[in-house]
Amino acid sequence: MTRVRVATVITRMQAGAGVVALRGARALDPDRYQMTLIAGSGDRLLEDAADAGLEVLLEPSLRSPISPLDDARALRRLTALFERRRFDVVHTHSSKAGAVGRTAAHRATVPRIVHTFHGFPFHEFQSPVRREAYVRIERRLGRITDVALCVGTAVSVEAVRRGLIRPERVRTIGVPVNTAATAQSPQTRARARRELGLPDNTTVVGAVGRLSYQKAPEHFVAALVALRRPEVTGVWIGSGDLADQVRAQVQHALPAARVLLVGERSDVPELLPAFDVFALPSRYEGLPVAIVEAMVCGIPVVATAVNSVPDVVCPGESGLLVPPERPELFAAAIGHLLDRPDEATRMAAAARARIGDRYTDRALAHTLLAAYTPAPVRANRRRADHEDLTCA
Repeated sequence: MTRVRVATVITRMQAGAGVVALRGARALDPDRYQMTLIAGSGDRLLEDAADAGLEVLLEPSLRSPISPLDDARALRRLTALFERRRFDVVHTHSSKAGAVGRTAAHRATVPRIVHTFHGFPFHEFQSPVRREAYVRIERRLGRITDVALCVGTAVSVEAVRRGLIRPERVRTIGVPVNTAATAQSPQTRARARRELGLPDNTTVVGAVGRLSYQKAPEHFVAALVALRRPEVTGVWIGSGDLADQVRAQVQHALPAARVLLVGERSDVPELLPAFDVFALPSRYEGLPVAIVEAMVCGIPVVATAVNSVPDVVCPGESGLLVPPERPELFAAAIGHLLDRPDEATRMAAAARARIGDRYTDRALAHTLLAAYTPAPVRANRRRADHEDLTCA
């Protein structure tokens, strides 16, 4: 039997988008699908992909910042690669890989083009001009996209509402996590705290994510200062371009607040039991893998009410939500859960039950199988889409 050749293209093979891309690729039957992972850069997830038997290719010109020279080089090289390797499916993740990869696949006449929206390159904190420019780009790319996989309901709704792609091509997916992961217990809690160098008797508020503008780590630190509880230790797991800035903010916050910046870790699920509250103050999101993992672990959650986070965090039922960029309200929500352990425990139990079997590798694999199935009308539609793309 001839295997279906799939190229998965992602800008940075790291964080939540990298986890979704890797777990999706690994979930497919290797006897039926030949998977190639193409990334601009990455971390341990690239090693995990290679260890899983996936072909891994690096394309250094595929970079997140807008760079006309690098972008043109990436487009040229990916187009040549797709023409040479004759992939059956190109599946892109993230904004830059989505733009360059889909355009290259279209030029190379790849039979099937799939894109995953983990979020959007546009958001309310941009200038209206830039936001509208990104929306227009995504609409044009939508014309050459067979299926858009949207991480979370709100992302799907936004894609449809803004006309980024035809409604019948939109699919909603969850983030794949290990729903059988070890729950928090006195033993797992103590072990995780030893690994982080934290005493058993401290109260820990933790977050997982890149130290980036999107994740708003400065609001995490500001919230711990506003909490006014020096006995609480904040822990942030993850690295990023704001590392130096946040580190300086942490030093300035002493002694009013203590925050431990752990950096990038490969054992996040094993460290989550150390937390008393999981708190993520993002400005915008898709559906963060870390929040779902915290819920599976049994950690009560405080998060910002953005994008698809409410898919899993139902206010007052499975966690607490606050507006973005309001660290004082974020602090109040954290304090509410710390002061009411019974209520926090009830919400954590409801959150774990809410996850159910919707966020598994198997569920994602089922969606990918349908998305990768060629449409018989593809050739005719491609000609129409090409005319639309070039004339828009």
